[in-house]
Amino acid sequence: MVMKNRIHLYVSRKNALTWLMALCMVGSVVARIALPGWKGTGEAVNLWSQILLPSAAALLYVLIALAYGEEQFYKTAIPVWMAALYSGLWFSQNMPSRLIAGLFWIALIFFASLYTDITAGRRKHAILLLLPVVATPMAFILYYYRGLLMVGSFLRVGPLLGDLLMLLGAFLGLLAIRVHPMGEYHPTWGDRTDGRRIRSMDPINQVVPYLMVHRNESFILYEDAIEITGIERYIRQKRREGLTSFGLTHVLLAGYCRTAAKYPGVNRFLSGQKIFSRGEDIQFCMTVKKEMSADAPETVIKLHLSPRDTAADVYRKFQAAVEEVKNTPLDSSLDNTAGLLNLIPGVVLKFTVWLLKLLDYFGMLPQFLLEVSPFHGSLYFTSMGSLGIKPVYHHLYNFGNMPAFGAFGTKRHANEVLEDGTVVVRKYLDVRFTLDERIVDGFYYAAFFKHFKRVLRHPELLDQPPEEVVRDID
Repeated sequence: MVMKNRIHLYVSRKNALTWLMALCMVGSVVARIALPGWKGTGEAVNLWSQILLPSAAALLYVLIALAYGEEQFYKTAIPVWMAALYSGLWFSQNMPSRLIAGLFWIALIFFASLYTDITAGRRKHAILLLLPVVATPMAFILYYYRGLLMVGSFLRVGPLLGDLLMLLGAFLGLLAIRVHPMGEYHPTWGDRTDGRRIRSMDPINQVVPYLMVHRNESFILYEDAIEITGIERYIRQKRREGLTSFGLTHVLLAGYCRTAAKYPGVNRFLSGQKIFSRGEDIQFCMTVKKEMSADAPETVIKLHLSPRDTAADVYRKFQAAVEEVKNTPLDSSLDNTAGLLNLIPGVVLKFTVWLLKLLDYFGMLPQFLLEVSPFHGSLYFTSMGSLGIKPVYHHLYNFGNMPAFGAFGTKRHANEVLEDGTVVVRKYLDVRFTLDERIVDGFYYAAFFKHFKRVLRHPELLDQPPEEVVRDID
């Protein structure tokens, strides 16, 4: 299901107009700083509102356009609102009529709101309105300054230079705007760096996260036994093909990814009482030991898997991460981050963790922290079989957004009586999952695990990519 009524705008660094826009914006900042005697009275209020505020707006616009313009151009609405605030303050100081000043404020709010709405893609053909959105206030300001512009003295025109360069830069920037092809999804307001917000869920599903706030009061438990005769045969075959360390973990992971290709809802997560989808980025976390001994240090690996991955792809990614951990004498990024946090005194550390939770709630946690965090991902998996015990039901973490925790234990044999009365011995693997029930309902989970078992009954299907990868709802 694709958002057909949403368009996605972008600007490219390969476009000369984008660089001309950046040049004009930076020039406007230079003009405001180089000509302080022509701008304001030098008082603190004028310094902040007439020099620093528009300068920050211009530089922020350039930064967003050049660094994030191809995927997150909608964020240029932030400097546009800053510029609108500057324009309103400037006009209020230079226009004696409060009525006209009030009308100008209303016009600025309208133009900034319209710009925000258009760049967010909520109006399919409204890109045509972007030019008059900038051209109208430009014409108004030029009209107000007409007396100065008609004077040949540069000293009289000097105070306008910063404003004119900013407006010219905005105009060139709008000429550089292009539209992404329809059918492709690109981030917009409300999305996070690690997922896009799902907006088309039923109202009850959007209200539930406010009623069931914490992950550890919203979980369900699932247990099953998987017959592994075919899986063991498949493992022996893969080892003969050169995947010497290929084992149950790789098969279960590949099967999980393959099932997520048909049921993408399991790759959702909940953050800030909103439900998000990771799309095709299945983030898998697992605790590993550098050595198989009770006192050996532990660390966590994080893999970025895909519903399109084959069993061989999963194996290569997994082994590369494990070898990196075992062969690196220094600590991992996670260990280093935890070490830095451990240096903070207890009371301050408690505040730091609260601040991290607050930033995470609003989707403002830095990307590097999301990458090293074992609490942010799609699935945490653990092998109790390597410890020689049965699988456990592991709790979910209230910190972060991990919606699923899986475990499998030792293999076991079971005697089963067939219809003809004969007794056969079969080998099983017990698996247990703790799942956040707020991301999908019980029917969806049931369908997912039934398909998961069907895939594992025919593990040879994992040698080829899936025929189709279903996209999650919008």
